[in-house]
Amino acid sequence: MAFVLFVLILVADQLTKYAISANFLPGESLPVVPHIFHITYVLNPGAAFGMLPQARWFFVLAAVALFIAFMAYHRQLKRQPAAFYYGCVAMLAGAVGNLIDRIRQGLVIDFFDFRIWPVFNVADVAIVLGVAGMVFAILFRMKDA
Repeated sequence: MAFVLFVLILVADQLTKYAISANFLPGESLPVVPHIFHITYVLNPGAAFGMLPQARWFFVLAAVALFIAFMAYHRQLKRQPAAFYYGCVAMLAGAVGNLIDRIRQGLVIDFFDFRIWPVFNVADVAIVLGVAGMVFAILFRMKDA
């Protein structure tokens, strides 16, 4: 089940990024709900909110280290509460999705634009939801039934 979640997130991320890059020019924006939600093609050289734009290799190495750590501790992670384990899987899938962009073109494709928040992508959503699941499991010390 975890592998399926990982693949679904990764495929959704890469397909949406491909669709955006194939149909938009960088900076081009399509209002879906005017002044509220747009699809805007942004090439992000940094991390969240475009921070650390010159740190491409740091983010590449961090994603690779995350992948290695996940594989090394996979057996222990599987014994954790489901919210924690699947949160780790979602976070890893998002990190790998953005890693693919960084390796392929040196920039991450972002496109969800809510106008009051920096532009983001499917991988970013997976990372945030994954971390939220992990935090939820830790805070509430969830136990599997």
